[in-house]
Amino acid sequence: MSEHGLSHVGDDGAVRMVDVGAKPAVRRRAVARALVRLAPATVARLGDLPKGDALTTAQLAGIMGAKRTAELIPLCHPLPLTHAGVELRIVPEGVEITAAVETTAPTGVEMEALTAAAVAALTVYDMAKAIDKSMSFEVELVAKEKG
Repeated sequence: MSEHGLSHVGDDGAVRMVDVGAKPAVRRRAVARALVRLAPATVARLGDLPKGDALTTAQLAGIMGAKRTAELIPLCHPLPLTHAGVELRIVPEGVEITAAVETTAPTGVEMEALTAAAVAALTVYDMAKAIDKSMSFEVELVAKEKG
């Protein structure tokens, strides 16, 4: 931790990748949630959009996003994921996405879970944007476990 109180900022103020080499490998799990707000008419068409089945495509995209997080977020460590699961379900507001990611490593998988949820949400958005101009979404970390 630097004098700035941030693990990714050195004492000189420069960004850096945190050295986790001395930390033991521990079982870690994180869960993130996204909510994509859609018009009811859009929800009714999610399985039959011009680009195809939004829910299945978003599930696969979320898993791929978790696996590629270190390529997208500059200071993330590449982690050997032991599990990446993305579930999508229809709720009154639209689509709720839950992404759960696990590893055994010296650092956590919060970024992978958040990325999985965000990429799944972006995929729903991309697939439905032609018929719903009022969509929005939010992403949050809901659980983080270690040990």
